[in-house]
Amino acid sequence: MTSNQMPKLVARIERWPIAGTFTISRGAKTEAVVVVAEVSQGGHTGRGECAPYARYGETPEAAVEAILAMQDELRAGLDRQALQAAMGAGAARNAVDCALLDLEAKRSGQRAWELLGRPAPRACTTAYTISLGPPETMAAATAKAAHRPLLKIKLGGDRDGERIAAVRKEAPGSELIVDANESWTPENLERNLAACAEAGVTLVEQPLPSGRDGALARIRRPMAVCADESVHDRASLDNLRERYDAVNIKLDKTGGLTEALAMADAARALGLEIMVGCMVATSLSMAPAMLIAQQARFVDLDGPLLLAVDRDGGLRYDESTVYPPDSALWG
Repeated sequence: MTSNQMPKLVARIERWPIAGTFTISRGAKTEAVVVVAEVSQGGHTGRGECAPYARYGETPEAAVEAILAMQDELRAGLDRQALQAAMGAGAARNAVDCALLDLEAKRSGQRAWELLGRPAPRACTTAYTISLGPPETMAAATAKAAHRPLLKIKLGGDRDGERIAAVRKEAPGSELIVDANESWTPENLERNLAACAEAGVTLVEQPLPSGRDGALARIRRPMAVCADESVHDRASLDNLRERYDAVNIKLDKTGGLTEALAMADAARALGLEIMVGCMVATSLSMAPAMLIAQQARFVDLDGPLLLAVDRDGGLRYDESTVYPPDSALWG
């Protein structure tokens, strides 16, 4: 094989300003820091994007290093299937996995879903996130978004009952889902769930810390409870049904679309509902997740809507309706 036919792998860190501030129980940020992997071969380039997450011990710099460490293996013929064993599940593998699939689609002239034997994705409704803040601040933000059919409310403090009541007052017609980001305790769990039930919340995401969520198996859950930090890939699905009713599948956790699709199939076989989620990132991160969205009861792919500006050629958003990617973006 000539040198110009050998795959070339590059990775870089990109910073994308957030419109305002994005706040959850762990803190606030004003920019999205992502890592983009590119695999080039035969005049084509495949791209994948990930958002390394400190909660899982990830950093952008370490992700770049892990990605570039795959160069020799790629030149030796590493494909997506072998990649699953060559790298651990996480953000770095996600970027490489999606880049390889994008390259495969561009070289074959087929769309990614055709290569995967999946139906073509359709437009779907995404949640829109309301950041954590004082009840009055969240109410004001909700009033501006009350026309959206699905709102995701970030909670995480002593006044969560007040927060969700204030949000519901401002958005009487929206479906509400809640994300506590591991911030509740066994002592306030039932009280907070009751407040959510009173506000007509459909789903509560990760109320208790991962590894300390056993109380969920000992109470009556008044609405669906979804695992996020407690579930990463298929290996972490075991025993979830005692505590959870749904799983949030994020490509940065599963390590790419390849594992995410397999995980979605396995979760559904266990009777778990599917949520597809995202980090705050550009449309390049969201595009592969649109294939998971086709199986999901809850879609949360609003990352680009929270940015001051998205990358060129990004996904089309019509308010809360998000459309499948053009081939120039991904897949």
